Amino acid sequence: MINEETKRDVLPRLKKIEGQIRGIQRMVEKEKYCIDIINQLTAAQRALDQVSLKVMQRHIESCVTDAIKSDGGGPIIGELMETIYKFIR
Repeated sequence: MINEETKRDVLPRLKKIEGQIRGIQRMVEKEKYCIDIINQLTAAQRALDQVSLKVMQRHIESCVTDAIKSDGGGPIIGELMETIYKFIR
């Protein structure tokens, strides 16, 4: 589960990303130079990746750790590996 510390870290990042996305929308509406749009999209994606890593770290520290302690981790390890695989693709 997301805790208060993770929420305090992640929510401002998401709000900043939201602003970036709105800026990209305006760039498209104003027919700005394609490479400039792509650069902004890349920056937004990197920012989202950082948020994903923070949430994944919290998941490992809480949900995965608790599952391993209680029942050896079974299904949650497979779920985690599937998520990591999607993330790196």
